[in-house]
Amino acid sequence: MVIGGSGVDTVVRVDSLPVPLADSVGVGPIRESPGHTGGNVALGCRALGLNVTLLDYIGDDWPGRQVRERLAAGGVDFEALISPAGTRRAVNLVDPAGRRMSFYDARDPGELRMPREVYLPHLRRARHVHLSIVNFARFLYDDIEELGVPVSTDLHDWDGLADHHREFALRSDVVFLSAAGAGERIASVMREILRDGRARAVVAMAGAGGSYLLTRDGGSTPRPIPAAVPPARVVDSNGAGDAYVCGFLYGRLSGRDLEESARLGAVAGAHACTSEGSSSLISPADLVPHQV
Repeated sequence: MVIGGSGVDTVVRVDSLPVPLADSVGVGPIRESPGHTGGNVALGCRALGLNVTLLDYIGDDWPGRQVRERLAAGGVDFEALISPAGTRRAVNLVDPAGRRMSFYDARDPGELRMPREVYLPHLRRARHVHLSIVNFARFLYDDIEELGVPVSTDLHDWDGLADHHREFALRSDVVFLSAAGAGERIASVMREILRDGRARAVVAMAGAGGSYLLTRDGGSTPRPIPAAVPPARVVDSNGAGDAYVCGFLYGRLSGRDLEESARLGAVAGAHACTSEGSSSLISPADLVPHQV
């Protein structure tokens, strides 16, 4: 079960990042497609054969219709609530090496809440819940904990300081984040999450530099997980972190240990970099041969 985090990406391919300061810059074809972290995780887990329900707010608008169509085509059970603020958007600048810079329009009003009668029936049937860090998702933690359902979250580029992410970091069983957000402090941030929260594992993703895994029973130094070799030319890193999460969750829900699950995450993340946007979803047949 995935909560929150759907939307539409506008991808602009540029010659370099940062872009030059100019009144006008010529670019290649601008592409729009449904994506965002929650939608990507839902689609990626479904492509791996997991039964997935996504609950989220979208707008009664053209981007919202795009989201519905993409999730339906991917076999995701999507229960949508209508937000008066419309569907979330992002503009992603991508350079020739596949690196990106994202401009995210969250839109959700601060007072937005998901009704308990909507999510509780799904929670009671869920084996695992993945929470996107949209604000309304934090208010589901009490019910998730009462039901004893394992929960994961992705903090993205959290620096270890911003208050918005802290509750997600400390109330989740598995925590993902980007190593870039905290920079040289990433190991310390990972240790703080384990020390102060309930997590059994923290995973810091570092792109081509691999990832790092820290667990409660594995010492105080994050263990390096090597990056997997992409099966084709790297085109776009959009969705790579979400694909890593999918590979990892597939591993855990299949009974694999934490390190093996992280290696499967690395394979899924590398695979996602070989196509534009978040359109390259790895299958079990492509993922499983790489298990250790």
